[in-house]
Amino acid sequence: MEYYQFLFESLSQNKKDILIALLAEAGFTGFEEEENKLIACVSSLDFNEHSFNNIIQATDTKCSKSVIKEINWNAQWEAGFEPVVVFHPQTQDRFAVVRASFHEPAGGVIYDIIVTPKMSFGTGHHATTYLMVERMSLLCFQNKSVIDFGTGTGVLAILAEKMGAAKIDAIDNDEWSINNAKENIEANDCYKIKLHKASTIMHGIKADIILANINLNVIISALDEITNACKDGASLLFSGILVQDKDIILDALTKKNIAIINCFERNNWLAIETKYKKL
Repeated sequence: MEYYQFLFESLSQNKKDILIALLAEAGFTGFEEEENKLIACVSSLDFNEHSFNNIIQATDTKCSKSVIKEINWNAQWEAGFEPVVVFHPQTQDRFAVVRASFHEPAGGVIYDIIVTPKMSFGTGHHATTYLMVERMSLLCFQNKSVIDFGTGTGVLAILAEKMGAAKIDAIDNDEWSINNAKENIEANDCYKIKLHKASTIMHGIKADIILANINLNVIISALDEITNACKDGASLLFSGILVQDKDIILDALTKKNIAIINCFERNNWLAIETKYKKL
């Protein structure tokens, strides 16, 4: 399968964040950020030229396009990938390191996670993944059932198992992400994660903790499925939301009886810790 790669230059951080959010909603599944630059990738099958042109016009940006093969993304990624350290927000201990298999094992860290992301989200480099890992450090996963909705590389599901979760359902609608997550799950010797290729949470699955690092529109459209999957008192972590959309997401969550515990920001992105109580 071919992939289209778009290079955006002379961008502010805010413009990059907005582009990532909009392009993710339009089917783009791979992003690489450099100073004042953004590389965005989408499979030729998922590319919608009309939607893409609307985004370009709405953001007043220009870009160059090239065609890449699947194997080329790995080479490009490996050339600049460095391990990501996520610190515990209270103790400032080295809580988790997300690294590739070709890096040396991390020392002095609680959780060492091996991830080869290819075209999928979830290395810890992006603010949303960092925020999710950081907030997970404050939750108890021991013997809990977990749903990772929009699993990408599987990094959050892998961390949940390492933190003691008894059962994890990891869901993604992208075939590449499912295949990549499977590789990463095996690389981390995890065996409690069940992968599902789906756009919604399957009926009948219930969880103590739900992780949803996707985007605003997907989260809002899936709130009925999310709440139906909650056990009473379930903890929910949401990310993939721009700070500018904070009021929209908080209003949507509140209407579904999801209590807001706290909001956290990093590089113009938002993570929300919540609790669900059945009426």
